Amino acid sequence: MNYIMDTIQLPNSKGYYGEYGGAYIPELLFNNIQELEANYKEIISTEIFKKDFDDLLKNYVGRPTPLYYATNLSAQYKCKIYLKREDLCHTGAHKINNTIGQILVAKALGKTRIIAETGAGQHGVATATVCALMNLECVVYMGEVDISRQATNVARMKMLGAKVIPAKSGSKTLKDATNEAIRDWINNPNSYYLIGSVVGPHPYPDMVARFQSVISSEIKQQLKQHQNISEPDFVIACVGGGSNAAGAFYEFIDSKKTKLIGVEAAGKGIDTRHSAATMVLGKDGILHGCKSVVMQTSDGQVIEPYSISAGLDYPGIGPLHAYLGRSKKATYLHVTDDQALEAAINLTRKEGIIPALESAHALAAINLLSPKDTDVIVVNLSGRGDKDMNTYLQHLSY
Repeated sequence: MNYIMDTIQLPNSKGYYGEYGGAYIPELLFNNIQELEANYKEIISTEIFKKDFDDLLKNYVGRPTPLYYATNLSAQYKCKIYLKREDLCHTGAHKINNTIGQILVAKALGKTRIIAETGAGQHGVATATVCALMNLECVVYMGEVDISRQATNVARMKMLGAKVIPAKSGSKTLKDATNEAIRDWINNPNSYYLIGSVVGPHPYPDMVARFQSVISSEIKQQLKQHQNISEPDFVIACVGGGSNAAGAFYEFIDSKKTKLIGVEAAGKGIDTRHSAATMVLGKDGILHGCKSVVMQTSDGQVIEPYSISAGLDYPGIGPLHAYLGRSKKATYLHVTDDQALEAAINLTRKEGIIPALESAHALAAINLLSPKDTDVIVVNLSGRGDKDMNTYLQHLSY
């Protein structure tokens, strides 16, 4: 199976999805970005890349991941609910799809030192995993707050041989880790920056979306087997930067039937100043190398985001999502911490599956819809809840 899809005519040649995207970078990174842009499409189109990528996704990652019919959840909501089980990927989340693809690109470019940023730690673990597999040096930047609340993933990264460097500025979370990773890349231009989401300067949003498109490609095939249809009525996915959602949406972007639902973290509420609901609270701006929608003050200073979920507290959103939201091709909802915790417990008790807090936001959004009994809903279960057990224990009583 060829896992890299190329069915949508986005972005354009300059990396724009409508008016969002592009490459807004310091001069010192121009050569790095130009090298990647000039070569990535050619690299991923070679037969050796396709063979290696497909083989690793199948035999190392464990693809295809199941599309599980959630019987009890379906009965509760009186519709047909399927869970795309990305939590069953090697390393416990969808992030490995992208790191496999990018590490093969990095090797083709002759890079031996890999830089990454991480929030929830899943991208950091996935990057450390592929670096160990390929015997490459790995440096991961992670916010000091996230290091504390995601200690298990930090331990996993270190066990895999990665150097984990805390980001101590700002909110000490994902935004700040990304800032530090970019600074490292400027100082070490021969390294390869392995971005974890559909954010950053072109060509990263496009490249990451292509590698994650395996999710929607499998959904189409699996729905054919389960329901004899190839397009569901709804696809729901959580959105921070938005890579799992980009992958789940990819094959349905031009669908006349499927409603795409992205779910952001409202935190303590969109009116509390403790939120990460970018599509509600943000406006057009530049962040981490691309034009998108950004949470910012009237004079352009980035507003610190907040979410109980370490993977969703990002003050921006990928340019593909900004385009889909502003053009009404997708709908972006927001879910509070409490709603996500309630949805996590509900899935655990109904189906025996403990979701990542990020995925719990997507599950909670079902409550915001009014599905018909004939509707088929696919929720992308982007990660497993092992990494969030400390947070669950702090906020839930048994």
